[in-house]
Amino acid sequence: MSDTPKVQETPQAVVVFSGGQDSTTCLVWAMRRFGQVEAVTFDYNQRHELEIECAKRIAEELSVPHHVLRLDLLNQLAPSALTRRDIEIEVGEEGLPSTFVDGRNLIFLSFAAILAKQRGARHIVTGVCQTDFSGYPDCRDVFIKSLNVTLNLAMDYEFVIHTPLMWLTKRDTWALADELGCFDLVRDRTLTCYNGIIGSGCGTCPACVLRNRGLEQYLAERRA
Repeated sequence: MSDTPKVQETPQAVVVFSGGQDSTTCLVWAMRRFGQVEAVTFDYNQRHELEIECAKRIAEELSVPHHVLRLDLLNQLAPSALTRRDIEIEVGEEGLPSTFVDGRNLIFLSFAAILAKQRGARHIVTGVCQTDFSGYPDCRDVFIKSLNVTLNLAMDYEFVIHTPLMWLTKRDTWALADELGCFDLVRDRTLTCYNGIIGSGCGTCPACVLRNRGLEQYLAERRA
């Protein structure tokens, strides 16, 4: 038997990255935990192309390898306020926001898994959250756990999908960003606003209201 010690595999992760508050916090979270991290952004003809440019700039600033994959078909199949400028941003009669894109996280995580396997990575990180999930069914913990099993079976490869924000409020997410040392980056250079305004955004769309309310709560506690 050889006495040569086994070389520890460097853990690698792929982060689903939009350049928004949640995914940027998750990207830095992953950088603190894994030896090699890459980010993947999906271009599905979303409402604001600036989202992709914002993701590119942040990935470059953090020196993280960044991939942009085209998924135009999603825009064609699943019209929503995030894929059509002529659809108003509103909450539907059944409580599901018009910004929900059918199958988006299913497709994003599936393609992220394909990329991860090609890169030799077994960890996938996504910023989905059930606590402040706006009613999106594909942000639920049960969906992520189910998909994790499905991807492992589909590719005969052991993935772990990490959801560091799953049970956090927006206030908690701001606190995590501060703890990770990326508070200013997230506050000033991410794009969460449905109207395409970087930083604090328009202040009135649902994404801005959620983000800014959480920020106010966290800053009030930090000052106390």
